[in-house]
Amino acid sequence: MRMSVIEHSAVGLITLAIIVGAWMWIGRDQARFRRLIAATAVTTFVLIILGAYVRLSDAGLGCPDWPGCYGNLTPHHSTEEIRAAEAALPGGPVTMAKAWKEMAHRYLAMVVGALIAAIMFAAWRNRRRFAQSPALATVTAAAVVFQAALGAWTVTMLLKPAIVTSHLLGGVAILTLLVLLLATQSGVGKLGERIIVPAGLRVFAVVAACVLFMQIALGGWTSTNYAALACADLPTCNGKWVPAMDFANAFHIVRPLGVGPDGELLTIDALRAIHWMHRLGAVVVVLVVGLFSWRLARTETGQRVGKMLGVMLTLQIILGLSNVWFSLPIWISVAHNGLAALLMALSVVIIYRMNRT
Repeated sequence: MRMSVIEHSAVGLITLAIIVGAWMWIGRDQARFRRLIAATAVTTFVLIILGAYVRLSDAGLGCPDWPGCYGNLTPHHSTEEIRAAEAALPGGPVTMAKAWKEMAHRYLAMVVGALIAAIMFAAWRNRRRFAQSPALATVTAAAVVFQAALGAWTVTMLLKPAIVTSHLLGGVAILTLLVLLLATQSGVGKLGERIIVPAGLRVFAVVAACVLFMQIALGGWTSTNYAALACADLPTCNGKWVPAMDFANAFHIVRPLGVGPDGELLTIDALRAIHWMHRLGAVVVVLVVGLFSWRLARTETGQRVGKMLGVMLTLQIILGLSNVWFSLPIWISVAHNGLAALLMALSVVIIYRMNRT
């Protein structure tokens, strides 16, 4: 069952209206262009939070087709199919509540995509007036297209961990690109100010950002494999510093959810390996990113942002520990996802500010 021509047309018209409306509102006013980028960045952050909530509340297959819900524009129009699926599998992935969660995420993603398209068109239209290349805005728009494909594959490939993790990383990347685009605009105050540091600290910034990105990927892999509670205590893992683990199956990338390369269900040893590596990654992040933030805070021009990075890192570690302490409360897990995205965006902006002339 597919969405009707009328429903596709309605979605297309709404998207086009957002693009044209935002583009015309900007006109040739760079201040409005900045405000649109800022608003889109905030909306993208909300989308990341909502996506984490959908995933963590097991609503990722609330509508098991794409882009509609059982071929319709809203879950309301698919009430009969949803009720039938819920009756066939009570407590399963399809319920009316989960369907609305999933579709709300898709609706907001459509809005974000349209706003980023408007940003790209405005950047090209005003490239001479604003005296800036539209390349970054174009890359961001291209990332959105790929992210939309990942969103579709997330559903059609039944939550394969590699696809879901890539979708999470794509959202982080798009938010980072938007914040970076905002930092490159004139009139953004301290966000775009240059940070003057030795060359060695600039290299350290890149290393810290790479370490942080890898940890976010590990966190995504932990979440999408439902391994967040494979170790139920701290600081040990089920009473052992190095528990029994199965790394071969844990990090086999191309496989369905919950299944190893041999077709058998993932063992607790595999899930424990995933969780343990995420913990080890957290230690590396604390050492590398923590040391970088401390060194940056000791410089004259980077003092404020260095302290901000340190505070955010501390809060992120507390949230990570709280996930284990309190057995994965959904609001803590969602906050953990959102703060990771902000940390990545801040790290990239710091690198930009260090290297701008």
